[in-house]
Parts: sequence; C-alpha cells; structure tokens
Amino acid sequence: MDPQHRHFLEVCWEALEHAGTVPEHFAGTIGVFGGMYNATYYQRHVHGRPDLVARLGELNVMLANEKDYVTSRAAHRLGLSGPAVSIHTACSTSLVATATAMDNLRGGQCDLALAGGVAITCPPSSGHLYQEGSMASPDGHTRPFDHQASGTVFSDGVAVVVLARLSDALAMGAPIYAVLRGAAVNNDGAGRASFTAPSAEGQATVIAAAHEAAGVEPRTISYVEAHGTATPLGDPIEIEGLTRAFRAHTSDTQFCAVGSLKGNVGHMVIAAGAASLIKVALAMKARVLPPSINFEKPTPKIDFEKTPFVVNTHLRPWTGEAPLRAGVSSFGFGGTNAHAIVEEAPAREPSGPTTRPAQLVVLSARSPKALDEASKRL
Repeated sequence: MDPQHRHFLEVCWEALEHAGTVPEHFAGTIGVFGGMYNATYYQRHVHGRPDLVARLGELNVMLANEKDYVTSRAAHRLGLSGPAVSIHTACSTSLVATATAMDNLRGGQCDLALAGGVAITCPPSSGHLYQEGSMASPDGHTRPFDHQASGTVFSDGVAVVVLARLSDALAMGAPIYAVLRGAAVNNDGAGRASFTAPSAEGQATVIAAAHEAAGVEPRTISYVEAHGTATPLGDPIEIEGLTRAFRAHTSDTQFCAVGSLKGNVGHMVIAAGAASLIKVALAMKARVLPPSINFEKPTPKIDFEKTPFVVNTHLRPWTGEAPLRAGVSSFGFGGTNAHAIVEEAPAREPSGPTTRPAQLVVLSARSPKALDEASKRL
C-alpha cells in the first residue's frame, strides 16, 4: 500500500478524534474530500517486483496505490457514508477539497466533512538536485518574497481539517478554531505563458470571487496566507494578483500582513493548502500573527510600499476590528486556483464550574504499552 493512503487514513481518524466525533454514533452523514501526490511508492518499490504483484493480485495492488481510492479507503475504513471524492488539482488540491466540502455542507449532501491531502515521496528524505531555471531552491531554503528567493523546497506532509455548518458545530459544542466565510475556485485558462506558469489575472479573479462569496470587503482582511513558493516568477505574480483584487475596493497601502508557511516546512504540494488553512486557524484562535521566516528584505521585483501588503517578519499580536479576517491562497500547476476567506470564531459563553470535587477520565487501549502511550499523550 502506498504510505500516502495509510497516512491520510490515520490523520482522518485523528482529525475526527480531535473533533470529538465517533462516526458510528454521529447523527448525520460524514463526507471526505482530498487527494494524494504521485504514486512514487508504486513506481519505485512495487512496479519492479512482478513476483509481489502476482502474489497479491494486480487489482489489489492497484486499489492500494492509485489516487482514485485514497478518500474511498478512508470512507470504508472509518464508516463514512457521505460523499467520498478524490480531487486532483496538483498543489491546490487540499484547498480545492476544502471549498468542495463547503459546497457539499451547504447543499446538504453531508453534515460533517473531512478535507485535506497528503504528499509523501519515496524514498523519503531523497532531496533534490538543483537545476538552473527549475522551481527547486539552490540552497535548500524557501524564502518567500525575499530578495534571495530563488526557488522552493518540496517536502512531505499530510493535513486534514474537519468542517461542519457553524450552527451544527455550535449545537454540538464542538471545538471551533475559525469560520470559513467563503471560497472560490477557478482556472487560468489560456491566459498564461505556459501550462505551468501562473497568471496574475486568474489569481486576482479567484480572490475577488472569494471576497464576493464571503460577503466581505478586502479592507477588513488583515492577513493573507500566501501560496508563497519563493520562485522569482511566482511571488511577484502572486502579489500582483492579490493587489488587483484588493484595489477594486481600496487604495490603502500596507494594512494587510502577508506570509507563507512554506518558509517553515517547505512546499507540501497536495497538503499545502490545508496546512496553510490550519496555520491561519491556529493563529486566529491565539490572536497572534506568526512571522514569515527566511525573510530579510523584499525582492526588488515587488514594490510592497505601493500594495496593500507587508511581509510579517516577527511574532506579534493580531489586532484589529472584530471579527479578525484572513485570506488563504493555493495555486496548482495547470492553473487551478483556490482562495478561502477565514473569519474569527464567534465568542462562546464559558461553561459553568462543576460541582464535582474530581472528574473521572477513562482511558482504554489494546495493550499496557498502548495505554501508557495514550496516558502520556493526554
């Protein structure tokens, strides 16, 4: 089995645990939307073993390695009876999956949804060879928007979020990190230099569409988690697209912080969009803006002083008019773009103090060792 299938399944299970949801006891249907990276495990470890394939059967090997079955496997193993949709839009996959999950929740096709993606390249920790003109970083660092930005570092990762209609989440007493106000997905079409080149017009259009879907003015957005691949072509085009979308409603400058998780962890490809969404949700709940690392001074290809944006370089309180709002961008090879608008979760009444002198916490596990591990984690 491709390890991407297994890790996606494991993190889907953990996400449901974190959300306090037991599928077989959930009063409604749960959907799962996501995708995985190229099947390098099959290409490098299975395809060259015809004896192994013959012993296990071609069909079984195919089902355990192809992209099509990564979400349906999770649905089968976890007992999820809502839509199970595998999505493949390259680097924007997990944010497109999130937007698709939102549409399904609003349309009533499911009552809870998992959305995310996984990217694991085999063999692990294989690194890359730098080639002039390629996307890969020459020094092993990703430097979004920096004057030394010269490429990205691709990395492994898996990210999954649990989504519900806000009214349902409040009624369930579920932990809420942030609210998704709206999202949009489009494609650059033919308006780009090549199949893999980004388009400022396409990105501006999807960002403006997300603003409209969310019903918010760009001036109320105080942070944008950018795609931020740190390539000499991609970063300037991304800021140009963002600026076009914001300029339709405001001429103010440098009021919105911008950053990219890729400086911290590299480009997690299929999982990048959901990972960025998690970063924003956690920052919003803590009301702090994390720094965009590996940044010294802006690339001369971007004149930030004439844009609504400024690169956030240090940890600082996230202040502003309530509720806080942010945008999250994710763009894929082939031109499929996604943008989501995230809003601070509504304030909730604190629960009253318990009258019990002690609270019993019950743990169970399959073995003493597993019980010890569960106790430590708790």
